[in-house]
Amino acid sequence: MELQAHRTLPAGLHAGAPLTTVAPVSRGFELMAPELVAVERTLGELLHSSVPAVERISRYLVEAGGKRLRPLLTGLCARAAGHDGPLARLMCVGELMHLGSLLHDDVVDDGMERRGRKTAHRVYGNPGVILTGDFCLARSMWLAAQEGGFTAVSELGHTATLMAEGEVLQLLNAGNLDLDLPTYIEILDKKSAALIAWCAAAGAWNLQQDEIAACLKRFGHEVGIAFQITDDVLDYVGDQRATGKRIGADLAEGKMTLPLIFAMERVPGLRQTLAEGPLPAAVQPEVLAAVRSSGAPEDALAEARSRVEAALASLDAARLPDTPWRDAVVGLAHHLVERAA
Repeated sequence: MELQAHRTLPAGLHAGAPLTTVAPVSRGFELMAPELVAVERTLGELLHSSVPAVERISRYLVEAGGKRLRPLLTGLCARAAGHDGPLARLMCVGELMHLGSLLHDDVVDDGMERRGRKTAHRVYGNPGVILTGDFCLARSMWLAAQEGGFTAVSELGHTATLMAEGEVLQLLNAGNLDLDLPTYIEILDKKSAALIAWCAAAGAWNLQQDEIAACLKRFGHEVGIAFQITDDVLDYVGDQRATGKRIGADLAEGKMTLPLIFAMERVPGLRQTLAEGPLPAAVQPEVLAAVRSSGAPEDALAEARSRVEAALASLDAARLPDTPWRDAVVGLAHHLVERAA
């Protein structure tokens, strides 16, 4: 081959990092600290089940940590929209939906590791994990009905539909070296960004502020796509100690991401190398270096930044008052991309 060129607070947006190290978004975490503590406690309560296996499996993933992006975004946007009541339960809705989808995804992908430990299905088996994922999704819907109101739970049902479609679309395109940018963005939008959009709008729906909710939903879609693109970039240029993600994991699995899509257009021999099947471990460092030197990660990050700018335009359209909550939402949007800089 020739290639050229026990938690009381969430770990923060760098998975595994202490809260105090997440300087660019520390203000947002400070503002939401009491609610985030309550979220951890409330998640434990919501995952209680009279069937011990369900509780064990769901807690296995929760106790491994995570970014808690969705609860944080739910809380910050709700406060920015003027919600002054208790928020911990509403903040748990998106996280429960996310947990259920992760349990399902790891079975579908036959994943080996999640958040630094064996995936749940490798410990508990596929049937129990699939059904526990269903439990988390059902809990999420039930909670949204209680805490968000009719529009919020209706929108969450639509979100769950999009997430399922996105997962199937990704599955159908596994190993597709001809995956184009529009299809890649559609997968991200449905599989991941749809739920982040719901989280951004949930508080406004609860307040029956439909116009503001529509703006926040658009904001969340753009931020969600930017967040996932940045995660893809971190597979090539990240620091495992900061991200909790093994560098090159997506590449080793043959996962098509934006840096790789861009690199295949620029690196002679790369497409043919990938077409030959799973990359041998000895070859992976060379391919990683070729993708990096092609400038593809930087161009993918530029796409993510353009999404953040579009998100902030939607946030401006919401005409939210100038408050620390709104400032924290803006800071979070920037950080989701600049964490890869």
